[in-house]
Amino acid sequence: MSHLSRAALAVLASLAACSNDKDPTLDDTGTASTTDPDPTDDVPTGGNEPVPATVAIAYNKDVDILFVIDNSGSMAEEQQRLVEAFSALQNVLEAPGVQANYRIGFTTTDSGNPRCVNTTPENGNLVLSSCLDRIEDGQFISQDIDYSAACTAGCDLRDSTLKIRGTATAIDPTNTPRKWIEQQNGESNVQGGTVAEAFACYAPQGVAGCGFESHLESMYKALAAAKQKNSENNYGFLREQAVLSIVIVTDEADCSHNPEFKDIFTTNKVFWNDPETDSAPTSAVCWKAGVACSGAGPTFSECHSENYDDEGNPGADDARAVLHPVAKYIDFVNNIENNKQTYDADQQVLVSLLAGVPADYEAFGSEIVYADSPDLGFDGYQAQFGIGPGCIVGPADAPTTAAVPPVREREFAEAFNEDADARNLSSICNNDYSAAMFAVGDRIRDQLDPLCLPNCAHDTDPATPGVIESNCQMYEENLYLGTREPIDDCVEGTVNGEPAWVTPEGSTLCFAALGDLVGATPSTLDDVSPACSDEGFNLEFVVVRTGAAAAGTTLSAACDLSADKKADCPNL
Repeated sequence: MSHLSRAALAVLASLAACSNDKDPTLDDTGTASTTDPDPTDDVPTGGNEPVPATVAIAYNKDVDILFVIDNSGSMAEEQQRLVEAFSALQNVLEAPGVQANYRIGFTTTDSGNPRCVNTTPENGNLVLSSCLDRIEDGQFISQDIDYSAACTAGCDLRDSTLKIRGTATAIDPTNTPRKWIEQQNGESNVQGGTVAEAFACYAPQGVAGCGFESHLESMYKALAAAKQKNSENNYGFLREQAVLSIVIVTDEADCSHNPEFKDIFTTNKVFWNDPETDSAPTSAVCWKAGVACSGAGPTFSECHSENYDDEGNPGADDARAVLHPVAKYIDFVNNIENNKQTYDADQQVLVSLLAGVPADYEAFGSEIVYADSPDLGFDGYQAQFGIGPGCIVGPADAPTTAAVPPVREREFAEAFNEDADARNLSSICNNDYSAAMFAVGDRIRDQLDPLCLPNCAHDTDPATPGVIESNCQMYEENLYLGTREPIDDCVEGTVNGEPAWVTPEGSTLCFAALGDLVGATPSTLDDVSPACSDEGFNLEFVVVRTGAAAAGTTLSAACDLSADKKADCPNL
């Protein structure tokens, strides 16, 4: 399916032919003059008169990524692995053919709980401070064990060195330091370090957070606050047209509770593992208060989210459910997605989950097993979590760690996965998260619109069937300064050892026109993407920028169009 933006198509739809010169002559307004009242009409077959015109090019490269990171006591190694795998995501976002304008925000799964009186819940607030500074605040101590290596293994910059440059947002024009990492047109808001160094210091959230994790509620609060002017940390994080990617990283079950029924953690013991003997609830309350399984056990055929009332009865109305219904979060994000689709009908909110699923689950290589715990090398795993592990680290008879199989958070994630060939859940028990982070980037890349020419380009050399030799020129226009400059042609080079379009020496901006429809040339760089060719277009642009664009900058283009579109672009 094509992911072409309706906004981009609407703007580009009037792109018409330019003169046979590479740089068409324009009038004083910066637009080629024409006597044709509709320059997008087909030029009659055999006609040789070009109809020159240019138009601004709108294409979306904006991406907002929210990481919801479990900061409970068992998450030190997992946070370290997340940092180690960031390059797999960054390489996709910054690849020459992608060059996303991205924001990365972090919050935790600590949204507050009556049992966690000694934690400072983030409640969805975005967090942006060096983990080195937070070590001194005790954020990497759990049960008197020091887990600061989860930070120091990748981070060596304190907040005194790692600074955030002030930037404006679409809803706040003041240049203010924001609580997120941002890279716009190749320039980041990070000072005193690189984006990768910033991620390595900002991503580890510590292990001192609440052990009754509220992944979904924290996500909800973070995104809701992005629209609230009184949110000092989050306001302005979400951009209306940007692709939104939500990444949840956890090893436990979701425990997003309704505060009206908070006594299920204090005096109401109906969901406790052993109401008769337990002096305090374990994390099993999160499983028992929000999940139902089919079958008698010890192995269940399936498990699903369930609404329980405060007496333990299933099938409760949403308002009486002790844990917020999963539908609340699905509906909330669906609403965000629907708003984005007013700009781009094909845009989807992306959700990825690193959780307690077995290895290769994302590729259908294994399935989640919901079963009571045999305990094996774990003392009281069943009593602690209410179910056996969904994945383990180490040998089966003596595992070193494990993760609870996801249900509520899985159902939320699955509601936003339309890829029949891959799942959007990966195993948190893997030693390397690079594949999972690459998959996050790959889904983002699929959402970013290619620059198709929504018309039929003239082929200046028809001797090579299936390869369009076009005559096009792109321009950079600055609305503030009233300038209009031609953009250089890109040259073939390499990035990270791979073939790529690169800017010529001395240039920070270039473009390439791709015209190979059938893979006829030795290079793949000039191949037209299926997203363009499937729509019947025969030309695609790539823009490479290595420096920041000035404020008020837009792109425009002019191309010779075919004189016989029905013959040259029969599927258009």
